[in-house]
Amino acid sequence: MIGAYPSVVVRVVCALLSPFILMFGLYVVAHGHYGPGGGFAGGVFIAVGAILPRLTLPEELAYRLVPPAAGPLAGGVGLLLFLLVGTLPLLVGGSFLDYGAVEIAGLEASRVRYLGILVVEAAVGLAVFGAMVLIVDVLTGKDRP
Repeated sequence: MIGAYPSVVVRVVCALLSPFILMFGLYVVAHGHYGPGGGFAGGVFIAVGAILPRLTLPEELAYRLVPPAAGPLAGGVGLLLFLLVGTLPLLVGGSFLDYGAVEIAGLEASRVRYLGILVVEAAVGLAVFGAMVLIVDVLTGKDRP
């Protein structure tokens, strides 16, 4: 069911919970490089925070919050960012996803690895968010303008 849900309680609760679900997803992505979670789980939470209004709010409002073009765009940007960060070490003689091979002035190799993993987690989160939103849009027929 896409569009305004018949129950006012469900609509209000979902509208109140969506921003907190989005924020928790961002937290999971941001802290996933050194704790439990990461890009995939965080991307799913962010997608749920964007999809929930589509299932409960009126269509015109829900699609203004996250337009249908956001899914493919976020997925594509996430994949390109992952490939860029993954292949960058290959250009300097390292292995795929070996961020320590990239030398950045003023940063030691362990710090470069730390930042590389963070960027990869963010890229995976973005790609998963885009894929989940696109899947829901295709299944509901809202992927076309």
